[in-house]
Amino acid sequence: MKKDSLIFVAGEGTMEGKAIIRLLQKRNYNKVINLKQPEPDLTDHGMVKKYFEEIHPQYVFLFAGKSGGIKANQENPATLMLDNWQIISNVISLAHEYKIEKLLYLASSCIYPKHAEQPMRPDMLMTGPLEPTNSAYATAKLAGIELCRAYQREHKNNFISAIPANIFGPEDDFNEENSHVVAALIRKMHEAKRNGNNTIEIWGTGKPRREFIFMDDLADACLFLMDHYSDYDPINIGSGMSFSISDLATVIRNVTEYRGNLRYDDSLPDGMPEKMLDCKPLFSLGWEPSIKFEIGAKITYDWFKLNCDHTSPGKS
Repeated sequence: MKKDSLIFVAGEGTMEGKAIIRLLQKRNYNKVINLKQPEPDLTDHGMVKKYFEEIHPQYVFLFAGKSGGIKANQENPATLMLDNWQIISNVISLAHEYKIEKLLYLASSCIYPKHAEQPMRPDMLMTGPLEPTNSAYATAKLAGIELCRAYQREHKNNFISAIPANIFGPEDDFNEENSHVVAALIRKMHEAKRNGNNTIEIWGTGKPRREFIFMDDLADACLFLMDHYSDYDPINIGSGMSFSISDLATVIRNVTEYRGNLRYDDSLPDGMPEKMLDCKPLFSLGWEPSIKFEIGAKITYDWFKLNCDHTSPGKS
């Protein structure tokens, strides 16, 4: 991309979208379309078509779509699947129609089979059943990868896909119904500390293992891939930072300075037993993460206290 390329970030309100827009501004890309014309309802084909007709973007980062943790996936599978598929099909098909130069689609590591060999590689996709607690959402995200591949095969479009590790950072969704594990643990421990609760409950056994990437590292990797990667197959974006849920909870407990007990409810689902990504292809291209998990968690907690703790001064 050139500094004056017309760039559209689909998903400007997501944590990932905000991070890439900030990074583009920091790197002096001066025509990020969202800053002048906020995105339309991306589930509405007519509105997205009108937007593309007016702005004619040259490059698209596709980060949009509803997501959530195990609870949200269990309670709202149709909503999550439809929202994501409508956005994916609208944006990718119109990116082809309006002849954009390149599109990067961000999927999710939950698209890998539940019992995939670790670390997971893109050639393992669709080789086994998905984790049942998020299969509807994962099916839509997986379809996005296949749609990018299909446009590459049929029309030679430069549409690439990336699969990130678990993303965390400021501006994450800390809502009790939708939050992923890092945001959920930060909220739970902060509220328990504030309210004097001596015990918090954590879903599952604490044994599943996850890899995490801070949102600023993710944005940096996506910008790197837009400039350095055009292959047919998706590529993993990870950090090498992995924790069991119980170890993760210990780190978050230290960050939040919560001194109570952690109780694991093994009657509730764990999700996938392990999600580690093989990121050697990305690292071999010359990209590496720069933010350690503990530092990213501290930044995230400080943001949460300032923006989401309604008992803080100036909050209502």
